[in-house]
This record gives sequence, structure tokens and C-alpha cells, in this order.
Amino acid sequence: MQEKNSLDTPVRYFKGVGPKKSEYLSKIGIRSAEDLLYYLPARYEDRSKLTSIRDVKIGQMHLLRGEIATLTSRRAKSGAVVVQAAVTDRTGFIHATWFNQPYLKDQLKKGDELLLYGKIELFDKLQIVQPEYEIVDENAKESLGMGRIVPVYSLTANINQKYLRGLAFQAVTKYQRYVAEDLPTYILARGKLVDLKFALSNIHFPVSFDNLDKAYRRIVFEEFFMLQLALALRKRDAVKKEAALSFNVKGELADSFRMSLAFEFTEGQKKAIADIERDITSGRPMNRLLEGDVGSGKTVVAAHALVVSVQNGYQAVIMAPTEVLARQHFIVLSELLMPLGVSVALLVSGIDQKTKEGIYSDIKEGKVDIVVGTHAIIQEAVEFKALGLVVIDEQHKFGVTQRSILRQKGYSPHVLVMTATPIPRTLALTVYGDLDLSVIRELPKGRKPIATYWVEEEKRRSVYDFIKEELKKGRQAYVVCALIEKGPGARVQGPGKEKKELYDGYDAKNAVEMFEKLKSEVFADHEVALIHGRMSSAEKDRVMKDFKKGKAKVLVATSVIEVGLDVPNATVMLVENAERFGLSQLHQLRGRIGRGEHESYCILLADPKTDEAKKRLEAIEGTLDGFEIAEADLDIRGPGEFFGTRQHGLPEIRFGDILKDFDIMESARKAAFDLIARDPDFREEHHRHLKERLAVRFKGKMDLVKVG
Repeated sequence: MQEKNSLDTPVRYFKGVGPKKSEYLSKIGIRSAEDLLYYLPARYEDRSKLTSIRDVKIGQMHLLRGEIATLTSRRAKSGAVVVQAAVTDRTGFIHATWFNQPYLKDQLKKGDELLLYGKIELFDKLQIVQPEYEIVDENAKESLGMGRIVPVYSLTANINQKYLRGLAFQAVTKYQRYVAEDLPTYILARGKLVDLKFALSNIHFPVSFDNLDKAYRRIVFEEFFMLQLALALRKRDAVKKEAALSFNVKGELADSFRMSLAFEFTEGQKKAIADIERDITSGRPMNRLLEGDVGSGKTVVAAHALVVSVQNGYQAVIMAPTEVLARQHFIVLSELLMPLGVSVALLVSGIDQKTKEGIYSDIKEGKVDIVVGTHAIIQEAVEFKALGLVVIDEQHKFGVTQRSILRQKGYSPHVLVMTATPIPRTLALTVYGDLDLSVIRELPKGRKPIATYWVEEEKRRSVYDFIKEELKKGRQAYVVCALIEKGPGARVQGPGKEKKELYDGYDAKNAVEMFEKLKSEVFADHEVALIHGRMSSAEKDRVMKDFKKGKAKVLVATSVIEVGLDVPNATVMLVENAERFGLSQLHQLRGRIGRGEHESYCILLADPKTDEAKKRLEAIEGTLDGFEIAEADLDIRGPGEFFGTRQHGLPEIRFGDILKDFDIMESARKAAFDLIARDPDFREEHHRHLKERLAVRFKGKMDLVKVG
């Protein structure tokens, strides 16, 4: 078939492909010429320098050139065919050895001059094992695998490196010229970026490492730029909306609230409150992220904002991801605000329909000042009389769409989102690039550090003895399990990166059995309670109240208590199979203790089998700083796992590395936000095509980005 001069050309029409190979290639996302151009190498090997045989180093990779002196083939005891060529370059001999490639006996012959690349080993003689090779032909075309910086691609079955390099070379030489430049010339000039054609050519077949660096920077910059452009549009849309409510932050209710507190705000809390007050008096919608470690006092900062909204005659809402956390917020806010005459209502799915309808009516009529709840708040039946402020807790567990639905229930209400999972600045600029950021770093005065210990299973009895000593002192303890109950494919309770298959066939402690064992055997002299996600709202509410009042001394739970419970008398957090929890999740669980005047202890029972699990446990044992833990978590798991794209609506980052390439991210962010500030509707000629490119690039991947 005649070659098509288009980036859409199916890869099956490339030389050497055909239907079967194209099927294999589709498994790694290669279906067209454009896919091939953007299927970037995973790494590179420097095969540009020849090494003489006498200068090779054992254990290192080398490129050699020599003549075949002898060629033999034999069958090993295992049945594998071994082909071996003795190769000389006049400085010495080396034996090139190939396994299970019997056809080489016919392809190679004595006297052939070879280029060999592979690892040097020494057994009874000097060897280069399973090397890549090429027969030297002075009249042959340029080599793609020898004498240069060579790309190494991620492969699938039935596709090898040599074959894929050949296809990539076809794509670069025949189709690269059809690639359109998306970035305006002035952005390329300011960023000292090479053009896209140069970049694609040198990302696959770099002439030098300097050219490779330039090519990589250019391609990653564009990816980050388009991402940041989309985030800038989100922010533009928020700013372009009709003028927001402008609150008066001075008033009797706000003063009464401050005076009712039995503590002083920390410097971080004061700074966050000042940021919020500046936003809500500006006449533009607040769109702010409040980030702080576990126990840093974000809730009371949010409460201040809620009070200001009510003081100005508007309703406010706080939405949490779990009933446990919603109920905890309801309890705290009721204790703080009801004495001031502020009405607070709880709206969660577990409430009976008749009660719900009564709450709906009170909200619509304005009889409720503050609504606390879960996803139930964003149901169509919920109508506000005058919604002025939206607070979303643990924002990373909600999608962008949910935030928008809640916001649409009011007349351009102010929005404050909070997270107790500290997000490294690298990710904050990516995930929440459309939000202004406030950070509370220090903990309230008087908080005692939590002693954290990673303990192996063999010391379980000693752990139980220690908990008994704490119970004798009148303290309380949590015992957290990864599973609700036993059985193949048993459900994992709570958020995090855990997946069902991780637990199949694994002897993980489950909450139901652990509860029975602790209740009847280990802590028989004390009241032991159980809480998990399958229980009804009424059951969970009863258990929480009993534990908070001190009636229950030991609470066996799943990670449903990761956020939400605040019991100052609880001093021990025992996490079963701690290797099965994510690092941030362990830090959240640890944050349930250390809230009172007594010394507190987090004990991680674990026998980790993987290096990653060991790193997590070492990290959590080594620091109490949530920001350090977040950085470690990001480093161990990478941004994809640390912050699933499903939650924030961002497309997957294909080329760049948020950590390694953060300088490129910052540069791209500045360029994108400068462009939107200068030309928010893409009216300038060199910006118009960006509207189309954004629409294509983010179709179905990023909600609520309106281009133009």
C-alpha cells in the first residue's frame, strides 16, 4: 500500500510490520506514526566509544570490535544450545557467548568482523555474555545499535529492541516533518527551547548527550506547559465568575468565637486565617487549599471562616469523605458554635428518610446555619437558602466535579478545601495549581511527640503486655487491622493504595477475628469494642461515643478511623500488618493519638517482605513530620501512586518526572499562567491553535476546563 504522509498512518503500513506485529505493538500503545514518535526511550546506553579487549573491566558494559577467530556450537546439559565465538582485536581475546540462538552458527563465520556490546564476565576465561552484535559492513547504512548513544525502549512480547529501534527510525525520518509546533515562538525563545522536530529526532537518536538533554527538556516542558495551561484556565474561570460575596470579618459573632476558645492560635493558624480573610473580603470567590499536618488545627481555622459566613447572614457547609469524620466535625462544631447561637445540622447517608427530609426543609428555609455531612450534601434534594461558604475536608478523596456541584448550590460561594495529608510543593503546584495555598506547619503548643516503634511479629506478647500496662493507668488503645473479615478476596476497608489482590492468600489479621480474640483472651478484663465500614451509622455512632466517653478501653478498627476520631485519653495505636498500609495512611492513623497530656505510642507490627515496605516502615519510624513523610512517600511510590489521577481529574504525566523535573515544571507553570494573564481568551493569533490542542489533549481527562 502506498505510504501516507500523515501522522495518522497506521503502524501496520510501516516496513516490516504487518497485521500480526501491529497487534503486538498496540499492546504498548503504538498504533500510528505519531504514537511511535512519542513512544520515548526508557533509557539510553552509551555505545559511542570503543574499548580494546585488554582494557575491559569485569562487570561493566563495553562496546568491542574484533574478528572471529573460532566459532563453535554445543548443547549444554540443560539442553540449551550455546554458540561461542572467540574474538580478537590484536590486544587480546574474548569469548562471545549466546544461549538459545542456534541460528547464529549459520549467520556468523570465521573471519567476520563484529561489533559487540554487552557485559564483561570472567569464568574460566574472559567472556562477553549474550551480547548484541552487528557484522561490520563498511558500505552499510548508519547503525542504530552501535557506535552511538543508543535508545532502549520498554518492550512487549514478540518485539525486540533492534526491531523497535528500526520502527522509531522510520518514524523519525519519514513522519517527523509532519509534526506541528504547538508552542508560540516567543515561549520557545524565552525558555531557550529547541523546536519540536529537533527534539523528537534527538530524543530517539541523540547525536550527543547535550542534544539529548535539550530534546528531553523541550518535550517535558510542552507536556507540563499544557497541563499548567489547563490549570490556569480553571483559575481564570473562577476569577471570571460574577463578583463573589464580600464578607465583613469584623463583628460580634466572630469576636465571641475567638473569646470562647481556650487556647491561642499558632502562628500558622493566624497566617491561614489572614489569607482566608483577605480572600473573602476581596469581592472575588475564594479558592484556597489549607494544608496542614495531622493535629495542626485546621478545623478551628475552618470554623472561624464558617462563623464569618454566618455572621454575614449566609449559610455554610463542610463536607467530609467519611461518616466518622463528618460526625467528628459535627461534634466539634456543635460544642464550639451552638453556645454562640449558631445552628449546626448533620447530613449523612445513614440518617432515616423522614429525618433527612426535615433537614432538607430546614436548610432550604435557612433555619440551619451550618451543614456538616458527606456526599449526601451534594444530592439534588439539598437546596440552600443562601450558601456563602463551602469547606471540603480531605479534598484528595473527592473529585473536581464534586467540588463544582457543591459550589453551584450557592451564588458563587467561597471555597476552602483542606487536607491533612501534607502535599509536597512539587505536587501541590501540579494537583492544585488552580488553588491558592495556605500551610500550617507547626502543631499546637503542649502536644507531646509520639514514640513510634516497628516491631516484628515474634514480639506480639510483649506488645500486649505493654498495652495492658497503659490500660491499668486508665488509658485507651486502638488496634487497627487491614481487613474487615477473613476469606479469599476479603474486602479491604478504607482508602489508600491497597488492592484486593494484595490480600488473597495472605494471613493478614482481620478486625472481626481480632476483636473476638482480644475481647475473650487478651484484654478480657477490659471493655473491647469494634468499628468498621460495614456497620450501620447508628452502630458506628454508638461505638464512637462509648470509646470517647471511656466506656470502651480498646477499639478494634479498620482504617475507617484514619481520620475523624479525637480521643485525648487514647495513648496507644497498634497497627496490625503495618507493611500493608500506605505511608501517609500510617501517619494519619498515628495522628489519632498524642492528643492529650499523656505520653503516646504508635506500634507497627510488621514482617515486611519487600524493600518498599521496609522503606515505608523506616520512614514512619524515623520522623513525626508529615511533610517529610509526604516527600518520602512521593519518592518511594512516585506521583501516580501517591496521588491517583482519578481523584483530581488530571491526565497522566507520560514523559516528565514531577520530582526530577520540577525546575521544568516551575518554568512551564510561569509561562502558562503568564499567557492566560496576558490573553485569557486566546485571541492573539499565535495562541488560537492552543485552544484546539487543549481540547484534544484533555478530552475526557480533566473535568471542568473550559477553553475560550
